[in-house]
Amino acid sequence: MNAISDLDTQLRKRFDELLLFKDGARDMVTAEVDAEHLLEVCRVLHDDQALRFEQLSDICGMDYSTYGHTDWNTQSTTHTGYSRGVQPDARGTPKEETWGDADQEPSNEADQSHLAAIYHLLSLKHNRRLRLRCRAVGTPPRLPSVVTIWNSANWYEREAFDLFGILFTEHPDLRRLLTDYGFIGHPFRKDFPLHGKVEVRYDPDQERVVYQPVSIENRVLMPRVMRDDNRYLRNGEENTEEDAKA
Repeated sequence: MNAISDLDTQLRKRFDELLLFKDGARDMVTAEVDAEHLLEVCRVLHDDQALRFEQLSDICGMDYSTYGHTDWNTQSTTHTGYSRGVQPDARGTPKEETWGDADQEPSNEADQSHLAAIYHLLSLKHNRRLRLRCRAVGTPPRLPSVVTIWNSANWYEREAFDLFGILFTEHPDLRRLLTDYGFIGHPFRKDFPLHGKVEVRYDPDQERVVYQPVSIENRVLMPRVMRDDNRYLRNGEENTEEDAKA
């Protein structure tokens, strides 16, 4: 039994129904936990000597509002990678990419939150890693802070708050970390405009930096279509005269 499957078995036995495991994640064990059980589970993961995840490597926010959706179909691959999409596709979310049971409708408003935090944990004692995902609940979205368990969560939670708008309750100093103090909105949320809301410039008359509504127009790039190329010909194919002129 390898280290990943061993940890998977150990966690399933220890937490029973508190964790929902993501099958098919081969690089490390990946599990989901409800916000109401987050602190309980994290405390055990940190303190239990059989688990001992003493290091929190990262917390990153995620916006799942359009997760699994696609606007374009792709063609076959080449040795340089996938070709760009050329046909519009109906938007839809595959069942395997949804939260929990894809056939089960959310039971309340809190279950409809599309923001989540991903916790990357490392056990130095046992040399293994765990990816823990927790969906934010409420409006605005909230999660309990894990600063009292891992002190490194302080800046990670501030970053997730700044970029995604997730509020971490009981955080000792939840302020913006990367954007300006007067910044409006959260730039990594998928409902945030691509061109932003405001811009800054130096005003020579006032001799200071001023804020103003953004003046640049949003430019949406269309998918680039791959043209036929003799470098990507399949076995037995030959260039035509038209190809040579292209």
